Amino acid sequence: MSNDYTNKLHPGSVFPEITVSSLAGDKVTLGKPTNGADWQLVIVYRGRHCPLCTKYLNQLASFKDSLLDSGVDLVAVSGDSKAQLQNHLEQLTVNFPLAYGLSVKQMTSLGLYISDPRSAQETDHVFAEPGLFVINAQGTIQVVDISNNPFVRPDLQTLVNGLAWIRNPANNYPVRGMHR
Repeated sequence: MSNDYTNKLHPGSVFPEITVSSLAGDKVTLGKPTNGADWQLVIVYRGRHCPLCTKYLNQLASFKDSLLDSGVDLVAVSGDSKAQLQNHLEQLTVNFPLAYGLSVKQMTSLGLYISDPRSAQETDHVFAEPGLFVINAQGTIQVVDISNNPFVRPDLQTLVNGLAWIRNPANNYPVRGMHR
């Protein structure tokens, strides 16, 4: 058991440059929106072995259009291998990019909690616990949520509604949680 402390990313700080791979063989830079959006929602999930992650990703697919309507792109990533992600696709009905190969160094730079598998049947590598980051047009963190287990994640409808509200210029809503 390690006594190391995690280095949490703070709202308003620059999102680290992290590049991972897509199944198509492309490089994906987390925090760099596509599809005409200027913000990006980055979901870090535990991996194929996690049924709660599968359920969350499948539910998230139904919010993709609402997010894009608010100018928020979407990508999900795990520490799984390419083969594990390909296998996971059999259980997924997602309509947004999935990336793989998030390294322990990258997990650490994101301030994520990292766990060992409970057994070889669960998975064959350490993995990140859930994390959610919303990166704004300036490349800084607008919203951050990390968990040390799969049971605590933001409600997707509340998140999507909240992001639409934050994005509305009439609300003039600043980055929250700026004091350390």
